[in-house]
Amino acid sequence: MAELHKVDAWLDALLAQLEPAARTKMLREVARDVRRIQQANITAQRAPDGTAWEPRRVTARSKKGRIRRKMFAKLKTTKYLKAQVTSDAAEIAFVPAVQKLARVHHYGLRDRVNRRGTEVIYTERPLLGLNNEVENTVQETLLRWLTE
Repeated sequence: MAELHKVDAWLDALLAQLEPAARTKMLREVARDVRRIQQANITAQRAPDGTAWEPRRVTARSKKGRIRRKMFAKLKTTKYLKAQVTSDAAEIAFVPAVQKLARVHHYGLRDRVNRRGTEVIYTERPLLGLNNEVENTVQETLLRWLTE
């Protein structure tokens, strides 16, 4: 644990050497890359740890041969999945209009299908999260910016 504090202090010292504008540019690049990785995971219908999501339930309405969109096809777009950057932090989050929907599916919570509909317990399908690919991308970007 003490080793992490040393690395954190060393990294803070290096980041403090960058101008606020340069830090903002660096964090914008990091956020853009991380958002792309998250979008790729949603497109591939897998959790950040690499496990596949449980497929949709088969209902009486689902017909054989019917073409359907993949789950969360619109949710992964940049319209709903935003990257916000300041000189101190980068954040990737869903816009408030779809946060409830994303939270229900991410954690597998209970929600109504429509206003007067029945309550359904949704399957847990993690949408956003960290994995080795995200960590490696962030490290590479940080090192590239700090060595310039």
